[in-house]
Amino acid sequence: MEVDKYIASGILELYVAGTLTEEQNMEVFQYAREYTEIREEILAIEASILELTKSVAPSIAKRKGFDDVKVRIGERKDTQVVQFPREKSNWSTYTGWAAAILLGVGLAWFYNENTELKSNINVVEQEKQLLEQQIFEARGSLASTNELLNNLRDKDVTLTPLGGQEVSPTSYAKAYWNKSEDKVYIDAQGLPEPPDGMVYQVWSLKLDPLTPTSMGLLEDFAQDENKVFTLDNPNQTEAFGITLEPAGGSESPNLEQLYTLGAVASS
Repeated sequence: MEVDKYIASGILELYVAGTLTEEQNMEVFQYAREYTEIREEILAIEASILELTKSVAPSIAKRKGFDDVKVRIGERKDTQVVQFPREKSNWSTYTGWAAAILLGVGLAWFYNENTELKSNINVVEQEKQLLEQQIFEARGSLASTNELLNNLRDKDVTLTPLGGQEVSPTSYAKAYWNKSEDKVYIDAQGLPEPPDGMVYQVWSLKLDPLTPTSMGLLEDFAQDENKVFTLDNPNQTEAFGITLEPAGGSESPNLEQLYTLGAVASS
């Protein structure tokens, strides 16, 4: 893929603006996950929009600066020289010390204000970057969810309910088999979280004689939010089963740890 030409096409600006179709959104999201340049360009476009928004917003009142410090200590541009009669006492020395102390206090206040301002700017910048990342991930998650729903609703998909077995009677799952694409979507929401060091393994079964073929593992079960897993299945399946196996899976199923089982409806 020619990444530079893809970026220059203008499709990323439309993606950020939310004017693309669902399929186009999914395409851009997949490319962004694959190519760092595309992902960074999307974040840069979003940042530019935020900057543009700030530029047209009402001006924020100018923060107090050094001029304010000078006003606080009585120094103004329109200061006029006024002649005072010479004091017999040593008041000029005291006045100088007082002005120096006041100046020091004013400069310390200005330094603290400036430091706090820089700290606030850093916090706001970090929050903005986090928000941009959350927006990017949310947009991708929505596109992935829509794609999954479309796959499950395909007219060529066969649904097979998997009921709980002796080791876990309350467990259940569903298998959505798209024979034309050799794909099976396992909805494992009804399975309990596996113990540490164990993993669920899905089997394609021929019933006469009983011949199990591993379709794969339900990896990262606890971290998967929707508990829907996509597995390849080029087999002539008559039933689906899910067993609990040691991490890494097994060559043959442990039927004593058979959690769910369901026969494919004959067509």
